[in-house]
Amino acid sequence: MRTAKPGIALRFDWIGLVFACLLTLFIALPLIVVGTWAFTEVWRYPSVIPQRFGLRFWGQTLARPDVWDALLLSLRLTTTVTVLSAIICLPAAYAFARMRFPGRDILFLSFLASHAFPKFGLLVAIAGIFLQLGLISTFWGVVLIQLVGTLMLMIWIPVAAFQNVDRRMEEAARDAGATPLRVFWSITLPQAAPTISAALLLTFVGTFYETEGAWLIGAPQIRTMPVLMISFINNQIVVQYGAVLSVMLWVPSFIALMFARRVVGTGAFARGFGA
Repeated sequence: MRTAKPGIALRFDWIGLVFACLLTLFIALPLIVVGTWAFTEVWRYPSVIPQRFGLRFWGQTLARPDVWDALLLSLRLTTTVTVLSAIICLPAAYAFARMRFPGRDILFLSFLASHAFPKFGLLVAIAGIFLQLGLISTFWGVVLIQLVGTLMLMIWIPVAAFQNVDRRMEEAARDAGATPLRVFWSITLPQAAPTISAALLLTFVGTFYETEGAWLIGAPQIRTMPVLMISFINNQIVVQYGAVLSVMLWVPSFIALMFARRVVGTGAFARGFGA
C-alpha cells in the first residue's frame, strides 16, 4: 500500500494552515472592528486605532426607549416561536424516529426544503401570500415566517435524540408493567432531554437573531433587536449605537451556542440523516 510522500503531506498541511488563517481573518476581523467601535468615543480617519475609548455610547444606547421596546418584542417573538415549534415538531420527531409509514423518508427530507433554496426568494413568495391574508406588519405574521426556519433544527436533532434512547431500558420497563406513557415520561424523555434542550436553545438563539423574515414581513411596525441594529447602521444615526447592540447580541449567542455544541456534538445531524 502506497503512502503519501512527506513533502506532499507537508505541502498540504501548509495549504490547510493558510486557508484556516485566511478564514479566521475574514471572520474575526469584522468582529474585532465592530467590538472596537462599541467601546470607542473618538475614532477619526486616518488613525489606525481609536483616539479615545470609553463607555459613553453604552449609556446612550441603553437609555433609548426603542432599544428596550425592540428587546422585549424580540423576547416575546422568540419565546412564542420556540414554544410553538416544540409543540409542533417534537411529536413529529418522535414519529419519524420510532414509526414506519409510507413516504416517511421523503417527508423527513422535505424539512430541508426551506434551506435548499435561496432564502430571500422564498420569503418574497411567502410575503405575497401574507399580504393577501393581512399578516404583513403583524406579530403573528413574523411568528409564522420565523416558525418555518425552525423546522429543520427541531425535527432533525430531536429525531437523533429519540433514536439514541436505550431501547432495552424501555423494554424492561414495559415488562415490569409500565404503561407506554409512563415509559415515555420516565425512560425515553429523560435520556433525550439534554439533546432536545440543546435543539430548543439553538432554535431560541436562531429565532432571536433572525433578520430577513422579521424585516420583510414585520416592517415597519415590528422592529426586533437585529432589525433595529441594522436601521441604526443604515441610517447612520451613530455608528456606536449599532456596534453596542451587536456586542449585546453576541455575548448570549456565543454562550448558548457553546452550551449547545457540548450537548449535541458533531454527530447529531449525521444520526438524523440515518433516521
